Parts: sequence; C-alpha cells; structure tokens
Amino acid sequence: MFDIKKIRSEFPMLVNHPELVYFDNGATTFKPQPVIDAVMDFYTNGTSNVHRGDYPLSARADALYDGARVSLAKLLNCDVKEVAFTYGSTSGLNQIAYGMEKVFLKPGDVILTTQTEHASNLLPWYRMERDAGIKIEYLPVDQQGVIRMEDARKAMHEGVKAITVAHVNNVLGSVQPVKELAKLAHEYGAYMIVDGAQSVPHMKTDVKDLDVDFLAFSGHKMCGPGGTGGLYGKYELLQKMDPYALGGGMNSRFNSCGEVLLKEAPEKYEAGTPNIEGIIGLGAAAEYLMSIGLDEIHERERQVRRYFSEKVRELDNIEFYNPDNETGPITFNAKGVFSQDAAGYLASRGICVRSGNHCAKILHEILGTDSTIRASLYFYNTEEEVDRCVEAMKEISIENAIGIFF
Repeated sequence: MFDIKKIRSEFPMLVNHPELVYFDNGATTFKPQPVIDAVMDFYTNGTSNVHRGDYPLSARADALYDGARVSLAKLLNCDVKEVAFTYGSTSGLNQIAYGMEKVFLKPGDVILTTQTEHASNLLPWYRMERDAGIKIEYLPVDQQGVIRMEDARKAMHEGVKAITVAHVNNVLGSVQPVKELAKLAHEYGAYMIVDGAQSVPHMKTDVKDLDVDFLAFSGHKMCGPGGTGGLYGKYELLQKMDPYALGGGMNSRFNSCGEVLLKEAPEKYEAGTPNIEGIIGLGAAAEYLMSIGLDEIHERERQVRRYFSEKVRELDNIEFYNPDNETGPITFNAKGVFSQDAAGYLASRGICVRSGNHCAKILHEILGTDSTIRASLYFYNTEEEVDRCVEAMKEISIENAIGIFF
C-alpha cells in the first residue's frame, strides 16, 4: 500500500515548507529523514577516513561505506565489484568516455547517440572527437524524443563502437528501448552505455536484464546527498579500463621508477578521500527507495503525471511538448511568454519549476524552441499540488509575468 501521507511526513522539506509545490525533482530531490540521519550519525558518532585506519572508529566507517556499495549493487542487480562510487552522473560518464577512448576506441570509430542528450552524455564525446578522432553520429528520434528500433537498425553499421543514450530523457521523459539497443549494439560487437540519472531514481533498473555495459547515475536525484553517484560497469570491462583520476587509495604500490600497480575494480576508480558521509547517505537512500519499491514508485509517478497531463491539455494558453509520454516531466511553455518570465510568475505563487534548456542544448533542433519550462515529479508529489500548479498556469500572461518584476 502506497501511503503518501506517511511518505511525505518522512521528508523534512515537505513538512517544514507546506507552502511550496516542489516540481524541480529532475534537478535534485528532497532527502528523507533516514538519509539525513545516516549523514548526521557519521558526523556526530563516527567521523573517520575509510580504508586507512587501524582502529575501531575507522573500521565502523569502513563497514558503513562498504555497505553502501552492497545496497547499490542490490538496487541495480549486479555484483558488488561492478559499482564504483563517483561524484554523480557527470563524473561517471566522463570516466566511461575516458576509459573507452584509452582502451576500446581508435580514430575513426563511431559513437552513436541522440540530439536529446544531456550535456554530460555529449560533451565528453565531443572532446574525444576533437582530441582522439572519434566520430559522433546521431540516432533519429520522434517528436517525443523516442528512438524507434527500425531507425536504430538503419543507423547501425560496422564502424559503430558504442551506443550511448539516456534511459529516460531529462526534458521530455522519453523512455528509450535500452534493452533492445543493447542487443543491437552487441550484435555489431559494440558497447551499450546508459545515462541513468533520470531512470535509476524512478523505476526498477536491472542492469543484468538490460544487458548494458555501463551505466552512470547521480545520488542527489534519488533522495541521496549531493556530490555522490555511481558507475556500473561489467567487471571485465572495468578491469580493462584505466581511471582518469590517480592518487591515494586506488593504487596497490608504486616505485621511484614510475611503475604503478593499480588496485582492482571498483577501488581503482576511487582516488583520494571520498565523500564518505555522502556515500553512506546514498546507501541509505538506496535502501529507502527499495523499502518503498521501485515498481510502486514508478506507478505512483505515472498516476500523478497522467493526472497532470490531462489538466494541462485543457489549458488554451499552454504549449505542451510531451503529452504522449507516460513518464518524466511535464514540459511546456506559456504562449507568448518567455519561459523564465513564466517560471518566475509560478515562483511567485509558490511553484518551483525549472526554465531554460535543461542542459540539453541541441534538443531545440527537435523541439523547435531552445527554452522550456519543466515541471518534474517524484513519488512524494500529489494531485493537490498539481491542482495548485495548474491554477497558477491558467493565470500566466505577458502582463502577469512582467508584472512580478516591476
């Protein structure tokens, strides 16, 4: 039974700020009390570095830190050795691109992606294109940002060495056929890379069932602390790749001749003192989400989004860009009003949304506009909050939007 009242009572931000409607969950999510407690417990009862001390306090920190990796492996259905801690999706995707370029790619090899991707899943490859001669080609998508497999098959060829896409698009909420794309990639001997920033927090993500080679995700988008995340990779691939950061904690030994022996995956990807309290909090967040159930979370979000979508369709002053998608944000503009001005008016009514290009800066080539408003949901949002937002959306006009600034 999905108990929305109980769930909302576990988020101090919701309890302490009942006046707000928070629809910016695609940017970051609120944190439940168990996550806050885990972080505070480390600060107040267990502060120590990890994997360095020979005393009980350090051993306790080790157990909590390593336990977080177990929780994330359970969340993703993978081996514990296949999860490396990162500082978020961005660092994970950069690590994948760096590691691929050094070991698996050569000049002229093609990376297949889409024009709907977040900057974190495009800019590392643009750098590879500039510095290493890698070529980028784009998969076509429909107006809702969805890849059709017949188009993917036409785009695939022997020169493609990797397909990299967001499982769920951060602007349109498009759910890509990742499992089918992975199968197609493997038929050509290519790798499947997934940006899971907007999928891991919202739906069951079974990396073994999907058969992806790599997946990156962020902690702060799944009720965890900022500056945390994870990189999943098939163990044999993680072993072959090199880390882009070197330092303490990730090497076994080195000598004055410059010979370096790295630890095995995943530790070799975790140079320096990590965000220990954040990782412990991330483990708590994973356990919290699993205690509710990712299928239940996904279904609850679909219900609220469906309700939201039906309401928005009725508004004559709103242009709705992704009405046919069942997941992800409601993305729209008020007709004749610049998105930031419209978002500012909503803010004056206690509605928190995001405006702009949402780090997807070539998506305008598909949408026909480079600035939209995104109302992104999470499982703690309610139909009542939707009603408040829709009532405010009805009032957006050039006069109202400009009036809040003068």
